[in-house]
Amino acid sequence: MDGSSVLSHRVLMVVFDGVQLLDVTGPLEVYAAANEYGGNYRIRTASVDGEPVTATAGVRLVPDLALPEVDFPVDTFMVPGRPDWWAAISDTALIDCIAHLAGRSATVAAICAGAFPLAATGLLDGRRAATHWRLAADLAARYRGIDVDCDAIFVRDGRFITSAGITAGIDLTLSLVEADLGADIARATAKHLVVFMARPGGQSQFSVRQSAKYGTDSVLRQVLDSVTADPRGDHTLAAMAARAGVSERHLTRLFRAETGMTAAQFVEQIRLEAAQALLESGSDPLDTVARRSGFGSVETMRRTFQRVLGVTPGCYRDRFRTTRRR
Repeated sequence: MDGSSVLSHRVLMVVFDGVQLLDVTGPLEVYAAANEYGGNYRIRTASVDGEPVTATAGVRLVPDLALPEVDFPVDTFMVPGRPDWWAAISDTALIDCIAHLAGRSATVAAICAGAFPLAATGLLDGRRAATHWRLAADLAARYRGIDVDCDAIFVRDGRFITSAGITAGIDLTLSLVEADLGADIARATAKHLVVFMARPGGQSQFSVRQSAKYGTDSVLRQVLDSVTADPRGDHTLAAMAARAGVSERHLTRLFRAETGMTAAQFVEQIRLEAAQALLESGSDPLDTVARRSGFGSVETMRRTFQRVLGVTPGCYRDRFRTTRRR
């Protein structure tokens, strides 16, 4: 199939300092591979000022142009993320440019933590969205107008599509290729890249949620989603039962049957995972970690770490600061 026979499709990828490298290169490699099988994707990259940026791992990226210079129709506008998402949403020039271009692009895609700068424009209000499972609670807490899906690999809502963590940008882009060019070309592209065309499972495969075997319409799913999205919330058995509109006894039976644990055990596991993620990725004081993960106090968090993991939170953090064996 001759790519010249297919209408060109303009893809614009935003780049900025601190951007997650694979958020950028993963989707662009999908488009480049699709061009080998009949696509006609015209890929451009742009930074706020047109100057090179430094991505994760210290890799320098040289954009094609500055975002304010984009004067061509954009079919797919892609917004990657950076691990410290708060730095991205604090860049007002970046957010203004994203808002302007997203407003006039046919499709807008955010990869991983790219959901945060896109959310900062207000364009995701009232929509479903996905992001990395470790960041879902932060996205839901900061942007309460967004319905955050904690488990989906990617979510499409109208012309907006958002993906889960890092490599999920590849899944997202394959879905866009399939929509543009059909399943055969998307499948050939996936085989070329040696990846799943449709990855089995959701983000829950990476967390305690993998143990819960529930139907898509289950009452329990709503409860599990609410705990996962906001570990800091009121998740006593009484509060969860009231939100679900069932009795405490019935909810207890559901937890036992579908997760193999009690409600309290599940909540504790989710909070433990949240605390582990915060300790692995940041340097917040332990009282802040305890509060953000839902434990409330350092002592409660310490007892849980000791009982479940056999180490204190401080020791756990130290182990993730070096790859050397002790």
